[in-house]
Amino acid sequence: MKDHLVDIAIELQSIAQAGLEYSKDKFDIERFQRIREISAEIMSKKSELSLDKVKDLFCNETGYQTSKVDTRAAIFKNNKILLVKEISDEKWTLPGGWLDVNKSIKENIIKEVFEEAGLNIKAEKLIGIHDRNKHNLPPFAYGVCKIFILCSIINGEFSPNIEISDCRYFALNEIPELSVSRTSQEQIKMCFDAYNSPNWEVVYD
Repeated sequence: MKDHLVDIAIELQSIAQAGLEYSKDKFDIERFQRIREISAEIMSKKSELSLDKVKDLFCNETGYQTSKVDTRAAIFKNNKILLVKEISDEKWTLPGGWLDVNKSIKENIIKEVFEEAGLNIKAEKLIGIHDRNKHNLPPFAYGVCKIFILCSIINGEFSPNIEISDCRYFALNEIPELSVSRTSQEQIKMCFDAYNSPNWEVVYD
């Protein structure tokens, strides 16, 4: 799933962003701006996104570049896992989303599950941490750390909302079409393995 040119583009973007943040010489700044443009051109070719779109996603941050954080909840009932159906693509995923700047990992997953599935939960155990571009498609122009957390339900009830049209439990052999940008079949199986293992050890890239 790794793409060498994507890795090169991401590294170039990181170098350019750091250079633009810390350089004082105007000629160096011009060079780093050009490196950033080259990295965006590579990502545009590899992702089939327009160059303007890639620049908007890829070249609009300042400061030292770090990965974004995505939190995902694994919630089980009768050995079936809870999935939510995204309105944006009508495909299924583990509930979760981007880590808000004012939230801890635990606080964020609790918030996301309530917003998407209407459930109050308890975050129980860390399952794993994935480098998104090693496990999900299509490749993103920026790094993402995906954090999977085993959770249990306290109470609550699902209602359709602006993000999610449906919410159901699925056995491992009946997983519907996934929004693979968010959740892959491999990641679903990892969550089942963690749920069914009394001595689960956290996996990470």
